[in-house]
Amino acid sequence: MPTAIAVTGPDLVLPSPDRHTPSAAVLQSAVQSPRTYSLDQALTEMHTLIEHHGYVIVLCPASAPPAVAQRLHAIRSVLESDRIAILRPDLPPLGLAVLALQLRQLSICDFSPGVLASAARLLSHYIYAGALLGSVAKLDRVPVTLQSHAKSWVPGAQFAVLATPRPELIKVTGDATLPGPGFGTKMLYATGQLGSAAWVTETLAPAWRAQGVSETRLPGESARWWATGKLVEFAAAIPDISVLYQLVASVRRDDCHWCGLELIGDRCGFCAAPLPPPPERSVAASASSAASVVRALPRGAT
Repeated sequence: MPTAIAVTGPDLVLPSPDRHTPSAAVLQSAVQSPRTYSLDQALTEMHTLIEHHGYVIVLCPASAPPAVAQRLHAIRSVLESDRIAILRPDLPPLGLAVLALQLRQLSICDFSPGVLASAARLLSHYIYAGALLGSVAKLDRVPVTLQSHAKSWVPGAQFAVLATPRPELIKVTGDATLPGPGFGTKMLYATGQLGSAAWVTETLAPAWRAQGVSETRLPGESARWWATGKLVEFAAAIPDISVLYQLVASVRRDDCHWCGLELIGDRCGFCAAPLPPPPERSVAASASSAASVVRALPRGAT
C-alpha cells in the first residue's frame, strides 16, 4: 500500500484526477472534539493507518487551532512511532489542499516515505496560492502596508494577495494583476462571501495562462487564514504527475542521520532533524536544481 496522506478536514481533500490517485485520510481526531472522540479512538485511528500503509504523512494548516496540532503530536508521542510525519506548510488552505493532492499523486510512485514527506517543502515552491479579498485590515500572514490598511476601509475596495511562493499585494484596478508562474498550471478557486469570482477567472487566470480553471469548495480554515470571510481563494499548480515526478527525482537524496529515512532538501519530514553540513545543502539549493525541470517547460504547457 502507498504511504498514507492524511489531512485535518474533509474540505482539504480534492477529487482524484484519475482512478489511480488514492484519496486522503481525513483524521477524525482533528475534525471531532476531544469530548466526543476520545484519545483511545484517535490512537486506534492512527494505528490502523500505520498498519495498512506503513507510514502516514499528516498535513495540518498553519492556521489550525493550537489544540489540533497538540493532539496530533500527542498521538505520535503516545504511539512512540517514527512513522508519522506532521507537516504544517505555510500555505493557505486551498494551496495546502493542492499540495495534499500532489503528494497523493506521488504516493503511488517509487519514492520512499522519507522522500515523499520532505518533497512537501519543495513542491510548495511551485504552488501559487492567494486570494481576492474585500479587506486586508486584519491580514497578518502576508506583509500589508499601512496605506493598504487605510484603503481597505474604502467601501467596495478589493485586494489581490499572493501568499506563496513570494508575497505580493495589489489593489484591484483596471488590468492590474499578480506575478504568476512561468510554467504550465491548472487553477482552482473557491468562493467565500465576496460573491463574484470574475476577476480571478477572467483576469488572473488568462494572465497566468492557466491550462484549466475549476471551482471547488472553500476550505473551512480559509476565513481564519485570510482573516476575513469576504474572499475568493485561488491556487495554481502543476497538475501533471510526470512533471511532479521529475521535480522530486531531480533532487539529491541523503539519509537522515537521526531516523535513517531518505530525504531531499535540508530537513527530515518525519523526525524534523536537519541535514548536517555542508551548508550548501539547503531547500533553496534543492528548489534551484529542481527548477531546471520546470524551466524546460514552455509557458502555459506541460
